Amino acid sequence: MLDIALLLISLGIILLGAEVFTNGIEWLGKKLNLSEGAVGSILAAVGTALPETMIPVIAILFGPGDAGHEIGIGAILGAPFMLSTLAFFLVGLAAMLYKNRRCNIFKMKVDVTTMNRDLSFFLIVYTVAMLTALLPSHGLKLLVIIFLVGAYAYYVWSTLREEGDLGEDHDLSPLFFSHKSPDPDLKIVVLQVLVALGLIIFGAHEFVASIEHLAEMLGVPRFILALIIAPVATELPEKFNSIIWVSKGKDTLALGNITGAMVFQSSLIPALGIGLTEWKLTFPAMISAVLALASAFIVYLQLRQRKYLTPYSLMIGGAFYLVFVVLVVTGVIR
Repeated sequence: MLDIALLLISLGIILLGAEVFTNGIEWLGKKLNLSEGAVGSILAAVGTALPETMIPVIAILFGPGDAGHEIGIGAILGAPFMLSTLAFFLVGLAAMLYKNRRCNIFKMKVDVTTMNRDLSFFLIVYTVAMLTALLPSHGLKLLVIIFLVGAYAYYVWSTLREEGDLGEDHDLSPLFFSHKSPDPDLKIVVLQVLVALGLIIFGAHEFVASIEHLAEMLGVPRFILALIIAPVATELPEKFNSIIWVSKGKDTLALGNITGAMVFQSSLIPALGIGLTEWKLTFPAMISAVLALASAFIVYLQLRQRKYLTPYSLMIGGAFYLVFVVLVVTGVIR
C-alpha cells in the first residue's frame, strides 16, 4: 500500500509540474513571438510530453542497473504506443459524441498538410528506431542517433518557418507565477518553467522507484508495467485537452497536440535510449511498436488517399491498444 501511495503521490507531483510547465512554455512562446502552429506542435507538444520523457531519463541515468534500463525502455516505447492508439481513439470517440455540434461528423476539420507531415515523420523515425535493435555495431547505432536528432531538428525548423498559425483561437491562461499580470516579465516566465521542471524531475525519480518495487511485489515485468502505466498516467490526462478542443470544433489543435508529441517521442527519446542502453528490444516491445505504427499508418493512409480524416479511422487505434492489453493480461506476452 505504501508503494501504491508513493506511486500516486509521485504521479501527482509530475502532473502538477506538467500543468505549471505547459502554462509557462505557452507564455514563453508568446514572449518569443512564435506562431500558434509552433507553440501547438512544438512547445505545447514537448511540454505535455515532458513528464513521460523524464521518467526514462531518470530511470536510465539513475535507476538500479538493468532494472532502470528495463523501466526506461518501457517508458520510451509506451508513449508513442499510447499516443497513436488510445489517444487517437479518444479523439475519434469525442468527435462522435459531440456530433451534434459538428457540421459534418464524417470529416474532421484538420490541416491535412500538417498531419501528413507529422505522421510521415513519425512513421519514418520510429521505424528506424525500432530496427536499430537489430544492428550489431555501436558505430551504426551512433549514425542512427545522429539521424534521429537531425530528423527532429529538421521537423522543428520546417514547423518554425511556416508562416501564419493554425487558423484557430488558442486561449492563453494567466501565468501561474504572475496570475494578475496580463503581460508578465520574461524572467518570471523562465522561473516558472524551471521550477516546474524541478517538480517533474523529482516526481519522475520517485515514480521510477515505485514502479520497481511494485513490479517485484506483483511479479509483473518492469517493462510491461512501465509501458502501460507511465504514459497513461502522465500523458493521457494532458491529452484530454484534445477532447476539449474537439468539443469546440478545433480538430487541428486537438490532433496537432498528439501528433507533435508523437514526433518528439519517436525521435529524441529513442535516441537517448539507443545511446545509453543496449537497446535490446523484447518480443512485447516489438509488438507494441508494430501496433503503434499500424494505427498511425491507417490514419496516414486515409489522409493521403482521401485528403480528409474521419473519426472512425482514429477509433481503430483503440482496438490495437485493447489487443495489447488483452495479450498482457492473458499472459500471452510477458
